[in-house]
This record gives sequence, structure tokens and C-alpha cells, in this order.
Amino acid sequence: MMTALSLENTFTPLENFGHSLSAPSYLLRPRSVEEIASVFRLSKKSGLGVTLRGAGRSYNDAALNGGQIVLDLTGLDHILEWDPASGVVRAEPGVTLQQLWQRVLPDGWWPPVVSGTMTTTLGGCLAANIHGKNNYKMGVIGEHVLEFRALLPTGAEITCSPDKNADLFYAMIGGFGMLGVFTSITLQLKRVYSGLLEVHAWPTHTLSEQIASLQDGAPQHDYIVGWLDTITVGHGQIHAADYLHQGEDPNPAKTLQVAYQTLPSRLFGVMPKSLLHYFMTPFMNNLGVWGINTGKYLASLRRHSFRQSHAAFHFLLDYVPLWERSYGRGGLIQYQSFLPKETALDAWSEMLALAKRRGLPSYLGVTKRHRPDRFLLSHAVDGFSLALDFKVTDARRLRLRQMLEDFDRIVLDAGGRFYFAKNSETTPETALRFLGVEAVERFRALKKRCDPDGLLQSALYRRVFGKLGQKHD
Repeated sequence: MMTALSLENTFTPLENFGHSLSAPSYLLRPRSVEEIASVFRLSKKSGLGVTLRGAGRSYNDAALNGGQIVLDLTGLDHILEWDPASGVVRAEPGVTLQQLWQRVLPDGWWPPVVSGTMTTTLGGCLAANIHGKNNYKMGVIGEHVLEFRALLPTGAEITCSPDKNADLFYAMIGGFGMLGVFTSITLQLKRVYSGLLEVHAWPTHTLSEQIASLQDGAPQHDYIVGWLDTITVGHGQIHAADYLHQGEDPNPAKTLQVAYQTLPSRLFGVMPKSLLHYFMTPFMNNLGVWGINTGKYLASLRRHSFRQSHAAFHFLLDYVPLWERSYGRGGLIQYQSFLPKETALDAWSEMLALAKRRGLPSYLGVTKRHRPDRFLLSHAVDGFSLALDFKVTDARRLRLRQMLEDFDRIVLDAGGRFYFAKNSETTPETALRFLGVEAVERFRALKKRCDPDGLLQSALYRRVFGKLGQKHD
């Protein structure tokens, strides 16, 4: 039975994942496609725009919409169909990666691309077109979507695949929820024969050595990722991982079970991990992080291999609950740049040196190897990405923004691109330059076709696309 959602008593404070941005909004939680349609009617009647929100794990303002409507889709969380023979799953957009892998792993399957946390929703994964530690081998998650169903603000329900409504398929995936709402997602999963991965770890002593390790290692391994000490600038560690082949795990019936994959809730079996972020907070400063990074680097100097569960390897952000709270009241932001393999070393060397000179070093650096893809608002390049976490305080907020704008110029001059789930300072001029006029105009045309009244908008959309994000544009 169709119900109509009301704005009454729904005004709710919302934050980004890093707790550095906040905006109160009318938060509505639909439980059906019919209720989503009723929100679009309410939006048109009230003059309030609508933003889509899943788990709220974006580092920027992608799921914020100050003073307007935010549509929380976590209530649409059913796995609708699962075929263990083919590895094809159909699910609603509010299904999390955790729900998905826990359902399919005992049958010998794993999501082909995952984020660093298992709490992200499938709808959010598609809206951001997430990449994982296997981007060079497997690409973005959109490359494994067989089809999706979506509801447009016009009320039309559509089915999209690489062969049907392909223009919308390649624009809505990675379109950060501004063309329509995913209502069901059909995904091809990856066959696995063990709940373990074979992990290889080795140190890198310079940034150029780390980039070379990613370049050489990506074709040889199923996954590869680098940790970079961005305070010392250069010290780091590579983790590469490979699936076990059939017969290599002596007890797959055990390792494929959910209980085997569950991350421990206590440190050394004693301290609840939910308390760890309180103990981390005093060290989240330039000197403290230097000490932590130095210790981590010294501990990584021995090259070694080991077997690790899928969950432990992939979901490091879940290993310490609420770790982002350790950054303090101002929170953190993440800056991620994607550079061609020919220019990455020089551009990142310049950026990291600039951060050091200005006394605003990143407290975490993560590198990956990437490949291009076909999606309209793609962040991908034939090269590398570097994600940097920065602590935000009232005293450094303005200086930090100015420095990241300088970073943007360095990245653009080097032929780089950006990812709409991360950076908080991207301007319309920056987006136009890295996406290109043709891509922006195609997105503009699709927006007018799918959402002629401009109902779908967000703080990110208005910031990046300027007047294109305003109603009745």
C-alpha cells in the first residue's frame, strides 16, 4: 500500500563521514519505490530539492543538502534474488557490502569490487562508481553491473544495461545520484575457492620506488595497494594479494564461513575496539603521526608473505570502529588525485613538499594503480591515485582549503582527474577542465531529460556544477 512521507518532525543534523561538514535537512526514509515517488511529488510541491543518502560514508558533501530533503535509502535493504550457480545477485540499493558478502561468500563468491569499509550501500557504491585495490585488474564496480532499475524524478521507471539505455547506464553509475534513484541492482560476482588471500608485503624507501612497485606489481597480482608516509615523504609499504586457486586452501569449508571472516571486536582479546579512537586522539598531530608512521615503517622493513581473510584485507576502515573520531572535533577531509603514470611522480612530489612547507602534512597516504573506463563522469586514468587524509581545525581550515586549491592546479596541469566521493574543494572550473566540455554537456542534457524540474540536487552538485544544480535551470 502506498504511503505519503511527510516533512513534519524530520529536520535532522547530518554530517559527512569525516565529521568536517554538517548540514541539517529534512531526513526521509522510504521503504518502497512508491514512497520514493511520493517524495519527488513532495519535492515539486514544496520547492525543496532532494539528495540521496546511503550509509553516509562520503568524505565530502555528496550526501548533504542543507535545509532541503535528504532521502535515506538504507530501508530498501533486501537481497531480491541470489543464484549461487552463476554468481548473479539482484538487490535493493540499501543493501550494504557487509550484507552482500555475508550472503554470498559461503557459496564461494565475493563482490568483484569493494570499498575500504563494508558499511557502504550498493546504491552508494554505484553512485560513486567505487574502485578498490584491484582497479587495474577489475576496474570500477560499474563494469560488473549487468543491469539496474531506476526511478526518475519524472516518475518514469527505467531499466539500464550496457546495451539498453546505455547513455543513462554510463551516466547514472558515477553520477552521484543526480539523475535518478537506483531501485534494484543486478551484479555479477567473483568466484572464489577460499576465504583467504595470499598477501605479500614489502617496504618502499622513496615515492618513486612505491610508484614503480605499483606499476610492476599490478599486472602480477589480483590486488595491490600502497601505504605512504607523507610526513617523512617517501617511506612506505606495499601490500599485494592473490586469490587462492582451487585446492590451495586445506579447509575452504571453514574459511568461507561468515564466522571465520568476522573482524575481532577486541584488541588482543581484551580492550573493546570501540574505545580505541579515544586513545588515538592525543597522537593525531604532526609529531604524534610522525612517531606512528616511523614505527610502522620500521616494522615493515622485512619482506614477508602471509594468508589473510578477505574481510581483514579489504575492510581496514572497519578494523577500528569510529577511527575518524580520533581526528577531533573538526574532523578530517580526504583529498584524492588521479595522475597519469607519466606525471604522477613529479606532481605528487611537488604536492607533498608544498604540504610540508606549509605545516599541513597529510596524516595518511594511500596509493593504487588504475586503468581508464567508459563512464561519463569518470575519475579513472592509466596511472595512479594518491588519497591523503588531512586533519581539520578552525585554525587551519582556511589554510587547508587554499593549499588544496593549489593541489588542484598541480593535478590539472599534470593531466590528472578527481573523484566526486572525496574532495571537498572542487569547483565548476576544475570539473569542466578534467571532465571536458563534451562530457559536461552530455551530463547537462541527460539531467534536463531525466530531471526537468531540477528536483535532485545536493551540496556537492551545486558546488561542482554551479547553476546547473539550481532548480529550473
